[in-house]
Amino acid sequence: MVKKVSLTLGALLLLFPTMALAAPSTEMLDIGLNSLWVMLAAVLVILMQGGFILLEAGSTRMKNAGHVAGKTIFTFGLGSLIYWAIGYGFAFGGDGNLFIGLGDFFYNPPVLYEGEAGGLSSPIFFVFQLAFATISLTIAFGGFAERAKLSSYMIFTVVYIGIIYPIVAHWIWGGGWLAEDGAQDFAGSTVVHLSGAIAAMAATILLKPRIGKFNKDGSANDIAGHNQVYTALAVLLLWVGWFGFNAGSTVAVGDGFFGYVAFNTQLAAGAGAVAALLITWMVLGKADIVTMLNGALAGLVAITASCAFVEPWAAVVIGLIAGVLVFGSQKFFEKMKVDDPIFALSVHGAAGIWGTLANGFFATPELAETAGVGKAGLFYGGGAGQLWVQFESVVVCGAFVFVASFIVLAIIKAVIGFRVTEEQEIIGLDLSEHGTYGYPEQMKKAAQQNLNS
Repeated sequence: MVKKVSLTLGALLLLFPTMALAAPSTEMLDIGLNSLWVMLAAVLVILMQGGFILLEAGSTRMKNAGHVAGKTIFTFGLGSLIYWAIGYGFAFGGDGNLFIGLGDFFYNPPVLYEGEAGGLSSPIFFVFQLAFATISLTIAFGGFAERAKLSSYMIFTVVYIGIIYPIVAHWIWGGGWLAEDGAQDFAGSTVVHLSGAIAAMAATILLKPRIGKFNKDGSANDIAGHNQVYTALAVLLLWVGWFGFNAGSTVAVGDGFFGYVAFNTQLAAGAGAVAALLITWMVLGKADIVTMLNGALAGLVAITASCAFVEPWAAVVIGLIAGVLVFGSQKFFEKMKVDDPIFALSVHGAAGIWGTLANGFFATPELAETAGVGKAGLFYGGGAGQLWVQFESVVVCGAFVFVASFIVLAIIKAVIGFRVTEEQEIIGLDLSEHGTYGYPEQMKKAAQQNLNS
């Protein structure tokens, strides 16, 4: 016990050197512990990028694997610079209004903590919010998969991280007009996931399906990902990272509420996985692993908005519905001839909408008061008021992101081109965009076999 206390105090002294000059007060300990927890949560969310690398690489073909991994790291780096320069200011700048934040551009935080007792270190809050913004961007890039030019990733990163995402974040999290209305989106079913999915939808519409995805009669061909083990490992990494996503959004440890949020998160994820596997087993006669994995993610996406507002039984229901919804959504988009290689529209879009609306049904008055946002849902005597606010946030944010993303991507398509050529797509983006292979031995061997045959 003494050793644990000593290690904790040592970590706090590294974070806040002024504590070494005086005995730490309760307020200083609160600040240090909150900052340490949110920094840990930010690291977990950033590590989710690794999960998305494996998810996208495993869900696509071998000839694009290196491209998937490399562009994710590059856009995370570029997105960090853009968010520092302008994105954070538009989201959380203190001189703005109900529609957009202003100030704090090229953000220069104080070196030492200068806020109120029990608060949070400013640069740590920035890193935490940056992690969320770049996850939303990565979700959006699911709609680009296997057919978009690298240059389009670069340009869209600048606009999405710099303007589109921060405006939505300001509306709900930065004191904007939806926050004033009482929109409940604790960790981002709408702000992060729906926004990313809607941007992905704009991309898939403009890019059109991959070569060979649909036949002339409208039937779809299965373009299987090259590594299902990667996909399963990706889901596990994302699942773990989600505890930083949801529980970290409490931005405090003192009252232990983050544990309750984590508890609900786990229940919904498990329910989503179970429901998705069972529905495929019932409908298809086989338990489809890919849909089951997407069901787990759908449960996580859905509970992201409601993890702090609902009771455990409701978290299970939210996850179960998300698991079934993701299966039906995948079939719907395929029937509509929308090529969604990473299932971003189903996992993050359909489940994000459901998760946001779920608060309008299941939010309890006690938890709404604890979270400090909105009112009770329909099933807890709150009437339809909160449900309307949740619906409003889905429609308005979704419409804004779609229109803005579509315009930006349409300009890219008209000016420099959005999609690679047919020849480049066939040989793969590893070779056509980067001049090398993600799997050089396997791909060179396959090419040699083709020449010999």
